[in-house]
Amino acid sequence: MPSDKYYRTEALCLKNMSLGESDLLVTLYSKDIGKFRAVAKGARKSTSKLVGHFEPLTINNLSITKATNLDIINQAETIEDFRNLKSSLIGLAQGIYINELIDGFGTESYANSDLYQLCQEVLKVLGSSPQSKFTLMFFELHLLRLSGLMPELYQCIECRIELSPGAHRFSSNHGGTLCIECQPMEANIRNISVPALKVLRMLHNTELKKLPELHMNQSIAQELDSILGNTIHFWLDKEIRSKTFLEHLRRSATHPIYS
Repeated sequence: MPSDKYYRTEALCLKNMSLGESDLLVTLYSKDIGKFRAVAKGARKSTSKLVGHFEPLTINNLSITKATNLDIINQAETIEDFRNLKSSLIGLAQGIYINELIDGFGTESYANSDLYQLCQEVLKVLGSSPQSKFTLMFFELHLLRLSGLMPELYQCIECRIELSPGAHRFSSNHGGTLCIECQPMEANIRNISVPALKVLRMLHNTELKKLPELHMNQSIAQELDSILGNTIHFWLDKEIRSKTFLEHLRRSATHPIYS
């Protein structure tokens, strides 16, 4: 963090909780600080200038005073509230899921401007196209990449031989793809289809704004969701509560999210 007593930063609100009679304890993710917590004094008072600025999925320019324990937010100017994203239940659920992942993978007081930029761009895309097949998968894969946890997709993680088409499997807890011959000890190994591996490679090599709208059937979508979900769960070592709700929405949708 900057050494001055006062500093400014742009930050995404991940979550908040009541503190005392009228304050909010806010968890934020900043492009130049990383994850941190601060107190918004009086933010629960209807007359406060801070009221309404710290709902999850809101980006603010903040003026903050350093303090011994938790820093104090003095001013907030909302620059993005992702209104379009929040206007649909599936969009809101995806946004909360992204927030929960940033909270889980974000490092306290350690800046990762690329991860911040990724989060901001994905939220905007989902706001205009919440039914997009690939946007959330793109986020999950590149979240892992920018956290230094990118799964191997091109060669065997054990023998380092380039994979032959169709002759490959996947291990979430050992870091990616395996050839047919290799079986590391204590590896949780599953099959991965050729189409699923091709989609993961496409997501790895394609810019977000250039993602194609290709047909992806339900079985491939479920396979990819399982692979990415298991990998994220392994590294976080906890359940993602918002993902359970998101999966419920997908199952109950009149028209499946992936079609």
